[in-house]
Amino acid sequence: MDVQDNALGSCYAALGFKSLPFAITPDTSLAFPGPQYVSAYQQLYYACMNGVMAVLSAEIGLGKTFVIRCLLRALPANVKVAYLLNPLLDPLALLRDIQAEFNAGEQPALEQASRLHHALVQRVLQGAAQGERFVIIVDEAHRLSAEALETLRLLSNLETEQVKLISLVLVGQPELERTLSMRAMRPLRERIGVWLRLQPMNRAECGAYVRHRIHRTHQDGSFAFTPAALWLLHWRTRGVPRRINLACERAVLLSSAQPETRRVTWPMVWEACGEFSRVWK
Repeated sequence: MDVQDNALGSCYAALGFKSLPFAITPDTSLAFPGPQYVSAYQQLYYACMNGVMAVLSAEIGLGKTFVIRCLLRALPANVKVAYLLNPLLDPLALLRDIQAEFNAGEQPALEQASRLHHALVQRVLQGAAQGERFVIIVDEAHRLSAEALETLRLLSNLETEQVKLISLVLVGQPELERTLSMRAMRPLRERIGVWLRLQPMNRAECGAYVRHRIHRTHQDGSFAFTPAALWLLHWRTRGVPRRINLACERAVLLSSAQPETRRVTWPMVWEACGEFSRVWK
């Protein structure tokens, strides 16, 4: 995001930034090439291109959505993606949304689950014959009902002698793992070929993440966090990327009172993190 598009743009411009370094929106142009994120992206890409079922889980704020956005940008045009953001759907509504996503947003007229399932199967078979691949990505999947999960499992059965025709990616909080560990979920669980779980950044990764964001958004790279500030930042945020972004954004704005120094110090990070202490339990 360009600094001129932000109400606080003048503060960033005075510090030498050409775009916002720590916005919490998933700006894929600032993707951090940390090992676990690169690995998650590569494995999910493989799953989507080869009909493999995958699970990506993580606590709140660790970058699940960011990885998925990077994935969506990279998938080729022949891959049709149903990216479902609302998991609180009954099986009929779930099928309708998937059908609409696979048909450029056109809502199906069918109202029976069995007929919708049949129409969806025909759409996939016809598309596969023309070289298309199909991927269903469900965000917040830990909130899916057992009935919705069973509907997705039945769709994942669709295959030829060589390959699965629909890849399924479930993205959610660790509760998703507990749901899938239930005995009733065994038929679905045994189909999962890729299991991924994101972890908080360690201190070295946190520092590299901050420097990466500054390098990508600053005009000449002269702005920096002091070593003590980075140490404190990791300790207070516990390595959670969303918290790091929030704290860094506030700390950078605090540093704008001294634009000639172009650095964030330990006291600035302490004050910035203190503003979020009530919600960072």
